[in-house]
Order: sequence, then C-alpha cells, then structure tokens
Amino acid sequence: MENKRRNAYDTAFKLKAVNLAVKEGNRAAARTLGINESMVRHWRRQREELSQCKKSKKAFGGNKSRWPELEDFLEDWVNTQRADGRGVSTVQIRLKAKTVTTKMKIENVRGGPSWCFRFMRRKGLFIRARTTVCQQLPPDYQEKITNFGEFTQRKIEEYSIGPDQIINMDEVPLTFDLPLTRTVNKKGESSITLRTTGHERTNFTCVLGCTASGLKLPPMVIFKRITMPKEKIPNGISFKVNKKGWMMESVMKEWLNECYVKRPGGFFRQKKALLVLDSMRAHITDSVKAAIKSTNSIPAVIPGGTTKHLQTLYISVNRAFKVALRVQWEAWMTSGDKSFTKTGRMRKATFAQVCEWILTAWRSVKTSTITNGFQKAGLLRDEEEDAATAEALQRLFDSDSDEEEFVGFESDNEGERRVSDEATLSLFVSDTEDEDFGGFSTQDEDED
Repeated sequence: MENKRRNAYDTAFKLKAVNLAVKEGNRAAARTLGINESMVRHWRRQREELSQCKKSKKAFGGNKSRWPELEDFLEDWVNTQRADGRGVSTVQIRLKAKTVTTKMKIENVRGGPSWCFRFMRRKGLFIRARTTVCQQLPPDYQEKITNFGEFTQRKIEEYSIGPDQIINMDEVPLTFDLPLTRTVNKKGESSITLRTTGHERTNFTCVLGCTASGLKLPPMVIFKRITMPKEKIPNGISFKVNKKGWMMESVMKEWLNECYVKRPGGFFRQKKALLVLDSMRAHITDSVKAAIKSTNSIPAVIPGGTTKHLQTLYISVNRAFKVALRVQWEAWMTSGDKSFTKTGRMRKATFAQVCEWILTAWRSVKTSTITNGFQKAGLLRDEEEDAATAEALQRLFDSDSDEEEFVGFESDNEGERRVSDEATLSLFVSDTEDEDFGGFSTQDEDED
C-alpha cells in the first residue's frame, strides 16, 4: 500500500475553505477544493484563531507554552523592569526563570537560549537598541507657539522692525575632536578603528548669532579653563574662559557688548531690535534683561520645550555649521605634521586653530540657510507672498465700482493665487490692547 503524502495548507487556504463552507456547506466546500470533509469541519472550529494569525502560517504546532504560569510571571517581570528604565538581557531572563521555577516547584525547565527566544516570540518581546531621549513637547506647545508668534509679530509691526534688526542667538556645544561614526572599510574586518587625538569629550561652547536678513554676528567661544592662553587668537572672534566652559550671566553681558553690538545699527542703538533667545537661566536673569533693553532691544524668550519649532539656529543653521566644522577638523587630521607628548599621544589642536576652524565654518554657512530658518520659525515673512497680498489690496483700492460685491482676488491664471475674504479682513484687525505676554520679557511701552 502506497503512503499518501499529507499536504500542508496555509491559513489563507483554510479561511477560504471556511468561508465557502459557510455559504455552500461542508461537503460541497470539500468537494470543490478537493479536500476531506473532516478537515473543513476542523477548520471551522478554529475559525477565530485562524482569523488572528498570519495568512502564510500553516500550523499551530510548537506555539503553545509548556509552563504558561512561568512565562506570564516573566512577562510581568520584564514589563516592570522596563517601566523603571532598567535594561533586561536574555541572560537575566534565563537566570530569573531558574529562580522562579524553584519557587513554583516546576521541574524539567532547562531555560536554554532557544527556550528564551521562543518565550520572547510568544510574548511579543524583541531585542532593541537603546535610543536617546529627545526634547519632549509640552502638552500646550501649540498654544505657546501661537502666543510667541503673535507677540513677535506685534512688536515687529509696532516698532517697524526690519529683518536686519531681528536677531537670534544660541549656544552650540562642541568638542576638540569631531570623529565620524561610520567609515569606508573592506568587508570582513572584525574591528573598525578611527584615529583621534583622544579629546572627543573635551567640550567647549560656541555662541552664534545671526539676523533675519542673513547677516552673521561675530562668534564667541568659551573654553573650560581659568587663565587665558598665551596663543595669539585670530581677529573676528571673541575668546572667553571660565571653569565650566559654558554660558554664564557675566559672559552673556560680554556677548551683548562685544558681539551683539556688531549688528547693523547696533553701535548707535537708534533702531529698535528684537532679540530671540531660549529660556536658559543665563539669558533671563533680571540684570541680563536690563542689559538687553539698554541696547534698545526687546527680548523674546522662546517657551521651554519649543526650541525645535522657534529657534532659528536649531532649525537650520547649527547642523550646517557643524558639518563645515567637521570638514576643517578632518582636513587637519589628514594633513600636516602633528606634535606628540612624551608618551606618544597626539596633542589636540591649539586654541588658535580651533578658532580658525570656527571662523571658516561660520563664513561658509549660506545666507539662504539662515533666512529659511527664520521663515520656518515664523519670524520672517515670505517676500513673494507679501508682494502678492499688497498687489491684491492695491487692486481693491483702485476699483471704480463701489457697488460691486467683493468676492476675493484672483491672478490672471485662474486658481493660481487667491486671497480670501477672511485673510484680507485679518490685515485690518487692530492690535490687541492687552500688551501683557506671559513667559516673555517685553520692553516698557514708554519711549525713552
């Protein structure tokens, strides 16, 4: 007697047989599909389970746990550890399983690697890489962004502040070494090394500032040391030192006197300016606010947690600056003679060299990169849109007919550009009488 080969059917075929059996009956479905009627009856009893698994799955064998109580306990334990931010490895799971089986008096549990991975697959657990925690947006961030935009636009219109007088400043943390995290290498190498001077964790701070018109203020660097170096620092950069190598209240005042004053019209302080900066403690002390107001400027403090939407330097400038700075470091690493210590360790770049890199990188940042960042932050309007709105308003004022119903504006090509009634009316709405703005520092309304 010949052995008849058994066929394995996937879930999609089984569901097809079940649906056909519901319409025509078990025997008719079996005859149509060429299978045994008992298989159709069995699949109909498994209908709910079949509808929840993958269409390519062919069997349920091997999926059930021999010790469900043990695995339920381990699943709860893993979830508890992760809720507290603790790491969990497969070795820890196996060790915990051995401890629990003793308490539960469960025998014949080897707890090997294959069992551990089957347990993880049954419980939907996977090995994941650690990720960094990015800035979390506050629950009311949309309201804060809207209020900040209304505040800045009101001040810009009230004092007729032009793009040259809208300034954004920010601190950029940097290191002496800027190595790549990836490199070109032949396949098969077990170890991939990158040569540095060993100072990739030696930090310092670079303070950048730019205007909405694309002009760049002189940069400032703050190094972590007590005394000034004996090296000759290149012109065009402000050099500071302190114990932390970071922005402090006193350094912020020095930035206002040495860098911020270099903005267009900043020396004579005749034009009102808007200084946009984040809510770092050194930026918002009373003495710093007074120093900013003394420069005939209005401080606009970005609400906490919204810098990725409102900080121009964060949006578009910092990344371009860091990329250009890395190019300078790589060129220095791949060319020229280096000096070494007595133990053979390569010395880091000098302060003067780092300052030259910063100046070169800062000059390479494009004007369009800066202006695009201001536009995305809502601090600079699109000139083309403003021109289109002005042209539409001019056509309204030049209209001869007073009785003609106003339905909006259209360009020569229909559908290309339209100004709605609501958008047009909003241009004529007067500024709010409420000048208080929670969370931001405003200039006193009285003129000097």
